[in-house]
Amino acid sequence: QVHLVESGGSLVQAGASLRLSCVLSGRSFSRGGVGWFRQTPGKEREFVAKISWSGTSTFVADSVKDRFTISRDNYRNTVYLQMNSLQPEDTAVYYCAGTRDYSGSYYSHEYNYWGQGTQVTVSS
Repeated sequence: QVHLVESGGSLVQAGASLRLSCVLSGRSFSRGGVGWFRQTPGKEREFVAKISWSGTSTFVADSVKDRFTISRDNYRNTVYLQMNSLQPEDTAVYYCAGTRDYSGSYYSHEYNYWGQGTQVTVSS
Protein backbone atom coordinates (compact mmCIF):
# COMPACT_ATOMS: atom_id res chain seq x y z
CA GLN A 1 0.00 0.00 0.00
CA VAL A 2 0.92 3.66 -0.29
CA HIS A 3 1.38 5.81 2.80
CA LEU A 4 1.58 9.58 2.79
CA VAL A 5 2.45 12.01 5.57
CA GLU A 6 1.99 15.77 5.17
CA SER A 7 3.79 18.47 7.06
CA GLY A 8 4.60 22.15 6.82
CA GLY A 9 1.27 23.76 7.64
CA SER A 10 1.40 26.86 9.82
CA LEU A 11 -0.25 30.12 10.79
CA VAL A 12 1.04 32.88 8.51
CA GLN A 13 0.09 36.38 7.49
CA ALA A 14 -1.39 37.28 4.14
CA GLY A 15 1.28 37.52 1.48
CA ALA A 16 3.54 34.95 3.09
CA SER A 17 4.76 31.70 1.57
CA LEU A 18 4.70 28.13 2.79
CA ARG A 19 6.03 24.87 1.44
CA LEU A 20 4.10 21.76 2.31
CA SER A 21 5.76 18.37 2.18
CA CYS A 22 4.30 14.94 1.56
CA VAL A 23 6.57 12.00 2.32
CA LEU A 24 5.70 8.85 0.42
CA SER A 25 6.29 5.24 1.37
CA GLY A 26 5.14 1.87 0.15
CA ARG A 27 4.58 0.79 -3.42
CA SER A 28 4.23 3.11 -6.36
CA PHE A 29 2.24 2.88 -9.57
CA SER A 30 3.83 3.66 -12.89
CA ARG A 31 0.75 5.48 -14.16
CA GLY A 32 -0.21 6.97 -10.81
CA GLY A 33 0.51 10.20 -9.04
CA VAL A 34 0.08 12.37 -6.00
CA GLY A 35 -2.46 15.13 -5.57
CA TRP A 36 -2.95 17.96 -3.14
CA PHE A 37 -6.43 18.81 -1.89
CA ARG A 38 -7.74 21.28 0.64
CA GLN A 39 -10.87 21.40 2.73
CA THR A 40 -12.60 23.95 4.92
CA PRO A 41 -15.52 23.30 7.29
CA GLY A 42 -18.78 22.77 5.47
CA LYS A 43 -17.17 22.38 2.06
CA GLU A 44 -16.10 19.48 -0.11
CA ARG A 45 -12.45 18.76 -0.61
CA GLU A 46 -11.08 20.93 -3.38
CA PHE A 47 -8.47 19.80 -5.88
CA VAL A 48 -5.33 21.92 -5.78
CA ALA A 49 -2.61 20.21 -7.80
CA LYS A 50 -1.25 16.87 -8.90
CA ILE A 51 2.02 15.36 -10.04
CA SER A 52 2.88 12.05 -11.67
CA TRP A 53 4.89 9.48 -9.73
CA SER A 54 7.90 10.29 -11.85
CA GLY A 55 7.48 14.03 -11.33
CA THR A 56 7.54 14.72 -15.05
CA SER A 57 3.88 15.77 -15.36
CA THR A 58 2.06 18.31 -13.24
CA PHE A 59 -1.23 20.15 -13.16
CA VAL A 60 -2.36 22.96 -10.89
CA ALA A 61 -5.93 24.14 -10.45
CA ASP A 62 -6.76 27.40 -12.18
CA SER A 63 -7.75 28.98 -8.91
CA VAL A 64 -4.19 28.82 -7.57
CA LYS A 65 -2.05 28.21 -10.65
CA ASP A 66 -0.46 31.65 -10.52
CA ARG A 67 0.63 31.18 -6.91
CA PHE A 68 1.11 27.47 -6.18
CA THR A 69 3.65 25.04 -7.59
CA ILE A 70 3.87 21.28 -7.16
CA SER A 71 7.14 19.38 -7.44
CA ARG A 72 8.79 16.15 -6.38
CA ASP A 73 12.18 15.17 -5.08
CA ASN A 74 12.34 11.60 -6.31
CA TYR A 75 15.51 10.84 -4.43
CA ARG A 76 13.89 11.72 -1.11
CA ASN A 77 10.47 10.41 -2.18
CA THR A 78 8.82 13.68 -1.21
CA VAL A 79 6.21 15.79 -2.99
CA TYR A 80 6.10 19.51 -2.29
CA LEU A 81 3.43 22.15 -2.63
CA GLN A 82 4.99 25.59 -2.76
CA MET A 83 2.40 28.22 -1.88
CA ASN A 84 3.18 31.87 -2.46
CA SER A 85 1.20 35.04 -1.84
CA LEU A 86 -1.09 33.26 0.56
CA GLN A 87 -4.47 34.81 1.25
CA PRO A 88 -7.06 34.19 3.96
CA GLU A 89 -9.13 32.30 1.40
CA ASP A 90 -6.36 29.70 1.26
CA THR A 91 -7.00 28.74 4.87
CA ALA A 92 -7.80 25.04 4.95
CA VAL A 93 -6.60 21.62 5.92
CA TYR A 94 -4.33 20.47 3.12
CA TYR A 95 -4.11 16.80 2.22
CA CYS A 96 -1.88 14.85 -0.08
CA ALA A 97 -3.27 11.74 -1.70
CA GLY A 98 -2.19 8.96 -4.02
CA THR A 99 -3.94 7.88 -7.19
CA ARG A 100 -3.35 4.88 -9.42
CA ASP A 101 -4.28 6.88 -12.52
CA TYR A 102 -2.73 10.30 -12.83
CA SER A 103 -4.34 11.21 -16.15
CA GLY A 104 -7.91 11.36 -14.90
CA SER A 105 -7.53 12.27 -11.23
CA TYR A 106 -9.00 15.68 -10.45
CA TYR A 107 -11.50 14.68 -7.77
CA SER A 108 -11.09 13.30 -4.28
CA HIS A 109 -12.98 10.09 -4.99
CA GLU A 110 -10.40 9.20 -7.62
CA TYR A 111 -7.65 8.95 -5.01
CA ASN A 112 -7.05 5.75 -3.12
CA TYR A 113 -4.64 6.79 -0.39
CA TRP A 114 -4.71 9.81 1.89
CA GLY A 115 -2.48 11.52 4.38
CA GLN A 116 -3.65 12.91 7.69
CA GLY A 117 -3.75 16.55 6.61
CA THR A 118 -1.88 19.64 7.71
CA GLN A 119 -3.51 22.92 8.75
CA VAL A 120 -2.74 26.10 6.87
CA THR A 121 -4.14 29.28 8.38
CA VAL A 122 -3.65 32.67 6.74
CA SER A 123 -4.48 35.76 8.75
CA SER A 124 -5.25 39.17 7.31
